[in-house]
Amino acid sequence: MKVVLDYVLSAVYLLYFGLILVIFHGIQYICYEFFGQKVHQKSVEWLNFFITHGWYLTGSTIHFHQQTELPEGRTKIFISNHQSMFDIPGIIWFLKKHTPLFVSKIELSKGIPSISYNLRVGKAALIDRKDTKQAILEIARFGKYIYEHQYSGVIFPEGTRSRTGKLKPFSVGGVSTLLKRCPDALVVPIAIQNTGKFNPTGVFPLRSFTRMAWNTLEPIESKGKTSEEIVTLAEAQIRDFLKDRQ
Repeated sequence: MKVVLDYVLSAVYLLYFGLILVIFHGIQYICYEFFGQKVHQKSVEWLNFFITHGWYLTGSTIHFHQQTELPEGRTKIFISNHQSMFDIPGIIWFLKKHTPLFVSKIELSKGIPSISYNLRVGKAALIDRKDTKQAILEIARFGKYIYEHQYSGVIFPEGTRSRTGKLKPFSVGGVSTLLKRCPDALVVPIAIQNTGKFNPTGVFPLRSFTRMAWNTLEPIESKGKTSEEIVTLAEAQIRDFLKDRQ
């Protein structure tokens, strides 16, 4: 019975999801072309509100928890585990007041309504993982941009998704490049729970009645610490948080 529900509710959600992407593609275009970057960003936030709250159509739930209130008006680097493409909408919506922008693979900048458009015009870092030089230069540009505008950057140091929820080793390189451009940024670990269980085999079928959560953990002051120390501290916090909650 549960398998049947997964297929039925997944079909309902994916119809909804596709419609939202198409509608907001047009909304984003109008916002960006006629009203500029800030209005476009608001449209992106509302796009992700509808994506995340649409998960209730599958009987699933979403939760956001903060260990510590985060300061506004200061650049932050969010370091997160990565389980699913659905990690991202929750971060954008729940942390919207910090304007989180992403380090993303360049392949996603084409072919997906709303999402690809946002990556192209929304100042994300679009990296070619096969071209190390391009990736470093692009992350450096991105770091300079978020620091100048007091926005925030989001990076997944595992590099690829872990659908099982088991953490992969964190890479230091991207975080190190960001910190060079954002020397006094506040580093905030994010522990994401169960998005991988929600779509373990891709977008169909989804697993109905999944409890998903986004948790910001104890911030790390970057001043006086090496990139290696910061990534190690962030990884340890995320690993400890998830250890008894999988």
